[in-house]
Amino acid sequence: MRVGTFVLAAQFPGQGQGEALHRAVRSAEVAEESGLDSVWLAEHHFVPYGVCPSAVTLAALLLGRTRRIRVGTAVSVLPNAHPVALGEQAALLHLTSGGRFSVGVGRGGPWVDLEVFGTGLAAYETGFPESLDLLLRWLREPRVAARGERFTFREVPVVPRPDELISGPGQGPELISGPGQGPELIGSPDQGPEVIVACTSKESVRLAAGRGLPMLLGMHCGDEEKAEMVALWRTYARAAGRTHDEIEHAGHVSAGVVQIADRRVDATETLLKAMPGWLKQGLEAHVTVDGRQRAMRDPVAYTELLCAVHPVGPPRLAADRIAATAERTGITRFALLAEGSGDLAATEENVRRLGAEVLPLLS
Repeated sequence: MRVGTFVLAAQFPGQGQGEALHRAVRSAEVAEESGLDSVWLAEHHFVPYGVCPSAVTLAALLLGRTRRIRVGTAVSVLPNAHPVALGEQAALLHLTSGGRFSVGVGRGGPWVDLEVFGTGLAAYETGFPESLDLLLRWLREPRVAARGERFTFREVPVVPRPDELISGPGQGPELISGPGQGPELIGSPDQGPEVIVACTSKESVRLAAGRGLPMLLGMHCGDEEKAEMVALWRTYARAAGRTHDEIEHAGHVSAGVVQIADRRVDATETLLKAMPGWLKQGLEAHVTVDGRQRAMRDPVAYTELLCAVHPVGPPRLAADRIAATAERTGITRFALLAEGSGDLAATEENVRRLGAEVLPLLS
C-alpha cells in the first residue's frame, strides 16, 4: 500500500495566494517527514480552487527540498502545454531526482486557459491523443519528429535522454539518491519517468489502457465507480495486446480526501466548516472558453459525499476505508487531499497523524 498526499494549493476564503502556496509546500515537506510515499500536485489557472499554475515547477522545488518521497503532477494540463516542452521538463526532473518524478497528464476542461495560451478548443476536444503520444515518444525515443495535425517538426535529438538515469554514490550530482536513500521506484525508471493519465470517461480509460498507462481516478468517484473503471481498463488493455504483467501491475492511483480526528464527527465538522466556502468560490471562478454552461456541484452536498466515502474520522476508520477501497478496486496507491481544513497547522497535524497513526494499521 502506497499512501501519499494530493496537494491543490487551495485558496480558502479570506486567505492570500502566497498563504495557500506556503501551506502546499509545507504539507509536502511534512509528508516526507511523516513517512508517506508520495506527493501529487494539481495545476489550475486563473481560479482560487488551486493557485498553482505549474505543477511541474512546484514539483521541481519539492524534489530539491526532499530526498526520499516521490513527487508527481496530478495533473499537468496537456492541452495547455507543448508535449515536447513538458517532456524535457519531465526528463530533467526524472534524472536529477534519481527517478522520483511521475508526470501525470490530463485534458483539463474547456476553460479560458485555452484562449490565453493560444491552443484553442480543439486541443481540448480532439487533440489530447496526439499530444499524449508525442509526449510518450519524447520520453522513450532518442530522436523525435512529428507529422500530426497539431505538431509538425523535423527530427531532433532528445536532450536530456530520460533513460540515462544514474544512481549510486559518486555517480552524478548530490541531488541523486544513493542506495537506501531513494524511493521505491515505479515501473522502469531507467527508461524514463512514469506517465499517468487522469481518467474521467470511457474514452480516456481506453486511451490510457491502449498505451499501458496507469490511471489517476478522481476524488469525486466512489469505490464502485473506480472498480468499474479499473475493470474497463483491464478489458481495453487486453484488447490492445498489453502483457499480463502490465495489466496486473498497472499502478493506478485513487484520489481522495483525508481528515484524521479522534471522533468521526469532529473530522467531518472540520471539513464542513471550511471546504464548502472554498469549493463555492473556486468552482464558480471557472470560465468556459466558448460560453457553454457548466453545472456546478452543490458545495455542501459534495463535501458531505467526500466525508462519506473517504478516510475521514479516527485512524482505525481511515485505515479501514483505505483498505476497503484497495480490496474493492485493486488500487493500492492513494493521493489524499489533507488540506481540507484550510489551516496550515491543522494540515500539518493531519498529515503527521496520517503517517504516524494510519499507515502502521495498513502494513
